[in-house]
Formats: sequence, structure tokens, C-alpha cells
Amino acid sequence: MKKLLTVLLVLAMVPLFLGAYGVTMVTDTGGLGDQSFNDGTWRGVKKVADEFDEVEAKVIQSYEQADYVPNLSKAAEESEVVLAVGFMMTDALKQVAPQYPDTKFIGIDFNLADAGLPNVKTYTFKEHQCAFLAGFLAGAMTETDKVGFIGGIPVPAVLKFQFGYQGGVKMYNDLHGGNVEVLIGYTQNFTDSQKGKSMTESQYSQGADIVFAAAGLCGLGTFEAAKAHDDKYAIGVDVSQDHLAPGNILTSAMKDLTTAAYIGVLDAYEGYFEAGHEELGLKDGGVRLSDMEYTKDMIPEWVLVEIEGLKAMAIDDKIDIPENEDQLNQFRE
Repeated sequence: MKKLLTVLLVLAMVPLFLGAYGVTMVTDTGGLGDQSFNDGTWRGVKKVADEFDEVEAKVIQSYEQADYVPNLSKAAEESEVVLAVGFMMTDALKQVAPQYPDTKFIGIDFNLADAGLPNVKTYTFKEHQCAFLAGFLAGAMTETDKVGFIGGIPVPAVLKFQFGYQGGVKMYNDLHGGNVEVLIGYTQNFTDSQKGKSMTESQYSQGADIVFAAAGLCGLGTFEAAKAHDDKYAIGVDVSQDHLAPGNILTSAMKDLTTAAYIGVLDAYEGYFEAGHEELGLKDGGVRLSDMEYTKDMIPEWVLVEIEGLKAMAIDDKIDIPENEDQLNQFRE
């Protein structure tokens, strides 16, 4: 009898399906191939599918914001789990999720905890923390005392990148008596790489020699601009983009989209899904700088040491890294 009960308990922990366990990721307008946000999330989904034969992973591409609601609805009708990628899907997911109570939804880069939806789990990241370290690096490495930031649409995640980056430059100035200035520009989209390139060239012409691109596909244009100059650099975003312009991308301010997607899908598949919200930062490995494989040798050792020190202080809550304009204005060493 005990043996039978043990077997039944084990079986209760294993997902039982009549067919494949469907997981569908709905992209934002950047789509797969963005070498950034969507690709990073998709890697997490695929990782679960590679580990479990029953999991069938699919993608639905969004070409414009009007696609979000119908794409999420279609995915929910076909799948057990649906991932909505990007802040711009916030309202669409809030509208669709209540219509499909038996489907589990995972939102990447936005927070719907206050909506009280029992079938929605969302993840955000402390982008300002890794951007702060990137800003300090830019401040230390600039030869012109001017660096740039190019955002896509000023959604919360992009704004946190901006203010964290500016905070890092400010920290460098405070610690080393510098006077590094930050040029700010927004493309107002995440898909126009040519606009990213022209805006980067404009910032270069104004004296910036390092430009941080937090703008989706627009950032690919920033990297093209950097490659055209021997003395200009870029900083990548979301995932490690260093390989896209080896030697011209100083580092990438990364958030672990892959792990967030992987954990979310795996929890749903194994029966541990819990609605709510998680924010991931330096302390739990949710954000970090890239390994700087192609540039580490050109960065002075003291800069790398100070970045590690600042990272440790941030993890220990000894630095209040700014994530909005008011905090940036109040930010002091």
C-alpha cells in the first residue's frame, strides 16, 4: 500500500498530457533576429523545449502594435503557456489574459501584479544597475569628455537604462574630478536601424566617442556607425552584443531575459506556476555587464577594479543607483 501511494505521489508531480505541451512566444515589433530582447527571451523558451520532448515551442511575430491582442489571443487558443515580450504589450495582456483563465501567461519586462490576474506572472529587471556600471566605464574610457545615449521609445525599462547610465557617468565625475557630459537622443521606435545609425553619427559629430544604444534594432545601426571609425565605440544592451562589432563595443549592459523566460516556462510546465511579479537585479544575477571578451585588454586595470567595487557596493545596498530623473538629480557620491 505504501509503495502504491508513493508511486501515485510521484505521478502527481509529473505533467501528464494527451499531446504536446504548447508554449508560444509573441514577439514585440522587433521580432526574432533583433540580436537583443526577443532573441534573448526566445533562447529561454527553446532551452525548456530542448530539455523536454513534450514541450513544443512556437513564435508569433508582431509587426505593429495592433497585432498584440490578436496574436496573444491566437497563442492562448493554441498553447498552455504564452509569453508576451516587451512593455508595449502591457495593456494587450491585461485585456487578453482574463479571457483565457486556463492559459498561463508570462510577461517579460513589465509588471501586472496590481491587476490581480491569477494566470499572469511578470518579470522586470533593474536595468539602471547594469547601466550604472556601463556609465562609469564610459566616463573612464572617453577621450573627448562626451559620451552618448540613444534610446528607442522612452518606456520604463529604457528610461532606467538612461538614468542609470547618467548616474554612472556622474559617479565617475565625482570620484575622479571629471567633467564628462552625456548626450541624449531617442529614435521613438525600436526597429529603424538606419535612424539609430544616423543619430549615432550625429552624436559622434558633436564630440561623443562612446554611445550606449538601448533601442532594439536601432542599436544595430549604432554598431555600424561605430565600426566605421577607429576611435569610436558603442555599448550594447539586453544581451551580450559584443560580437556584433568586436573591439568597437566596449561592453553590453545585460539583463538575463533567457533565465527569466526559462524559469517562467519551466515552472508552468512542472506545475509550480505562481502568479505575481519578480524584479531581478545585480544581487540575484538578473543584470550584469558582459565579459568584454574583445575589449578587456584595452581597459585599464584600475577601471575594472573600481567597477567590481561599485558592483559590490550596489549589491550591499551601499549605493542608491538612480532609476528616474528625480533620483538622478539628487544622486551624490
